[in-house]
Amino acid sequence: MSMKKHGSCFALSLLAVALNQAAYAAEEPQLMGEVVVTGTREAEKKSETAATVGSVKGSTILKARPTHPSQVMSQVSGVWVSNLSGEGHSTSIRQPLTTGAVYLYLEDGIPTRSTGFFNHNALYEINIPQSGGIEVSKGPGSALYGSDAIGGTINVLTRTPPKQAEFDLTGEAGTYGWKRLLVSGGNAKNADAWRASLNLTSTEGWHDNSGYDRQAGTFRWDRAISDDAALKTVLSVSKVSQQHVGNLTTREFDNTPRANNIPFSYRKVDAFRLSTDYQKETAHSLLSITPYIRDNRMEIIPSWTVSYDPNYYVTKNQSLGFLSKYRHDFDKMRARVIVGLDFDYSPGSRDESSISLTKVTNAQGGTTYTLNSAAVAPVQIYNYDVTYRGISPYVHGEISPTDNLRLTAGLRYDDMQYDYVNKFNNGTAAATRGVLGAFPANGWFGHVASTKIGYNHLSPKLGATYSFSDNLNGFVNLSNSFRSPSEGQVFRPSRGSTALAAQASAIAALNLKPVTVDNIETGIRGRTGEVSYEVSVYHMTKKDDIVSYRDPVTTQTTSVNAGKTLHRGIEIGAGVPVVKDWRVDTSLSYAKHTYEAWLVAVGGVNVNYSGKEMETAPRVIANTRLTYSPGYMNGGQMQLEWFKLGRYWLDAANTGTYSGHDIFNLRASYPFGKGLEVYGNLNNLFDKHYAETASGTAALPTFNAGLPQTMFVGLQAKW
Repeated sequence: MSMKKHGSCFALSLLAVALNQAAYAAEEPQLMGEVVVTGTREAEKKSETAATVGSVKGSTILKARPTHPSQVMSQVSGVWVSNLSGEGHSTSIRQPLTTGAVYLYLEDGIPTRSTGFFNHNALYEINIPQSGGIEVSKGPGSALYGSDAIGGTINVLTRTPPKQAEFDLTGEAGTYGWKRLLVSGGNAKNADAWRASLNLTSTEGWHDNSGYDRQAGTFRWDRAISDDAALKTVLSVSKVSQQHVGNLTTREFDNTPRANNIPFSYRKVDAFRLSTDYQKETAHSLLSITPYIRDNRMEIIPSWTVSYDPNYYVTKNQSLGFLSKYRHDFDKMRARVIVGLDFDYSPGSRDESSISLTKVTNAQGGTTYTLNSAAVAPVQIYNYDVTYRGISPYVHGEISPTDNLRLTAGLRYDDMQYDYVNKFNNGTAAATRGVLGAFPANGWFGHVASTKIGYNHLSPKLGATYSFSDNLNGFVNLSNSFRSPSEGQVFRPSRGSTALAAQASAIAALNLKPVTVDNIETGIRGRTGEVSYEVSVYHMTKKDDIVSYRDPVTTQTTSVNAGKTLHRGIEIGAGVPVVKDWRVDTSLSYAKHTYEAWLVAVGGVNVNYSGKEMETAPRVIANTRLTYSPGYMNGGQMQLEWFKLGRYWLDAANTGTYSGHDIFNLRASYPFGKGLEVYGNLNNLFDKHYAETASGTAALPTFNAGLPQTMFVGLQAKW
């Protein structure tokens, strides 16, 4: 082999290790040699990471074969991802369950969307079942990440290309019309290696009119361009078409849980991402430049607004940006300095119409809605362009005064701007009237004049890790972060009963403040014999929290700053071999989320919610897995999973509660023949009747019915 070819192969291998080693991190909560990549955008020892980082390795995902992201995300302590029909979801990580913009979703370290166009369903835009692993960095992000990373940063890793030619084909079939085809393959030759994956999914859904179809593909190409430099190009495409499911009253939930009272509600999503990461690494330095482009489009009749603000809209946004950093290492005290600059330019648009519905009371006392598409034409209520621009320089430093102590510090400055162009009334402020006559008649929608709005924030971070021994280390972390309002929160305010009220709401939305967070956490990670464990404790204060507040009198929902909220909790993960071939892994969190200062107007009367617990915020979230992996199964296994969700309040006034639930799942796989494997998953093993989410009040609770017992079987062939 020539020196040139040898150097290219070395650089290619170096890139694969640096960017993806975490994807194959041990399944146990902590092994002292585990490597993570999310904190500094490159491989670093978890034992020297001053933060709580949970991971689901790629092999775990391949074994679990998740039909929804929640089925693997819940294995990380303190993480609850709900199933909102199809692959839709809302997330809880050190926060109540929310659709709010408090998380940062990444694919190989690159945000899947810009800050301005946040989507709480971001995981359906990523090909999770064919990914190489997931890292969840909890709490405010490091200096290398800016707005959005408040509750946590979720980084989905692509699978590394193979070292030689390989191909696998997987087919699945299951209850309620479940069908999925997974195809993946790749090869390596000289300085190049690649992998392509295709995911084709279709299901009729358990609820009435709840089917969805998905087509997703991922292509990754690694290329060594010299002995010390390499390129990694990732192309991701997703297309999702799904029908929505609405909430049910108590009688509907108990008697007709499959009912869907909004059968016309749907969502169509197209997502495209392309990036190329250039890395040049020497003995003491690393230069990384990652340009990217993104294109996102969504057409939707949202299910959650039918009762007070029925509408149809199309949002689009494109992105052109880059991530860049330079890292330099020093021999003395293993010092390291990273400086970088991130840039994001994302033009987008919203075209929205008010639609007319007819509502009737059904036999179970609930409300069924019908779309009046033939009788009453939609009325356009919003039509605007908005461009998001973000520029973010940062600096991060690390130093080891002693062999056991590692200190880190970071500082990031985010400068953000929205350029809003109102296409109504030549860009002047005005209120638009929605559909007349039918339910809910005569709503008004406020518009501000074309304008520019900016936000900026300086985010510091301090941390330390200490190695008490080869098998025990601890960390402490102090951080500050923020979240700017998204374009919908700023430029699409709530519906008003009068033109004056609508305009007041539109003007008030311009004054929404960014959410700011102060966080302190500490924890230990260790191993005793074959037992591994990790424990972390956090105390986080949010100021000007942006919450969607629904007035129980007017039923209108408005985005408002909630004063101050407090989030405290403890998270525990442990892995224990029980007897030969048997293992128990568990993740547990206990948290309390409260409104510390929040005064709101309810029907024109001020109400003080200070001191109340936040709604949809269970104190207990736990996931425990018992795995049996005998040698005679040739790498196959059986696994019983128990997911526990604790009791939580339905509303901010703390008038009613949901009692929580316990769900058991069973998985099994068995390789046979040459490259063949048969497997099956039985979800909700005991057919528990439960709510995926619950809200409302004690007098009028509503429920999103969870899936009953479902199963699928599959066959995988590898060459």
